[in-house]
Amino acid sequence: MKKGRFRFSYLYMGLVLAIMYLPILLTVIYSFNESRISSVWGGFSLTWYRQLFRDEEMFHALWNSIVLAVCSCLLAAVLGTLGAFGMTRVKSRLNGPMEYLSTLPIMIPEIILGMVFLAFFGLLGLPFGMLTLILAHTAFCVPYIFMLVKARLVGMDPSLAEAARDLGAGEVRVFFDITLPLIAPAIASGMLLSFAMSFDDVIISIFVTGVNVNTLPIRVYTQLKTGVTPEINALCTLMLAGTVLLVALSVWIGREKKHAPKL
Repeated sequence: MKKGRFRFSYLYMGLVLAIMYLPILLTVIYSFNESRISSVWGGFSLTWYRQLFRDEEMFHALWNSIVLAVCSCLLAAVLGTLGAFGMTRVKSRLNGPMEYLSTLPIMIPEIILGMVFLAFFGLLGLPFGMLTLILAHTAFCVPYIFMLVKARLVGMDPSLAEAARDLGAGEVRVFFDITLPLIAPAIASGMLLSFAMSFDDVIISIFVTGVNVNTLPIRVYTQLKTGVTPEINALCTLMLAGTVLLVALSVWIGREKKHAPKL
């Protein structure tokens, strides 16, 4: 009986891994397909990679997405961290409702958020483009950092800050020397999550972008209407390779710090 359960668990895990990674593997394989039809293998070729590197509009959209994601996650890090820090310092009956309102953008459907941002920016008379994109993405990225930082602050030992104050440190010094280093991992995690959510967004970006600003997800989405081409597969493969390299670099740096000699 136990042996049967053991085999079933391996079978189940293999099925889950196949569902998760088989589409990615097929995307990588067909990015080297010579045929323009993705479902037909026409031989190994780098044609679509060469065509991708000649597509200036695609790389311009990629640059816009990177700038947008970086600006949004940086602004969200500042607002989310300060909001979480203030929420933990102020004891009020409004903390519960305020915390709920702070996380509301995560629960609202993106299409509704996009329509709200469209109407709001229209009333303000803001020109639609990179500015409205950054403001909208910052708004829905703040809750991710707020929740992670607030959870870290709640679990932090308050005696550390009290000891620093007893030694003569002011509130600003306590925050930068004690609190900020302790919540830095939560801020970094929230920023990475915010970067991914901003970089990946399509629905809200369509509502608030201008005619002269195009992001990579919107560019890919508009191209998918005419059919998936191996050029999109090549782009996905390169982005996947970059993600794997960043993860490997992060793991390597973590191991180096772990095995570094202590003075």
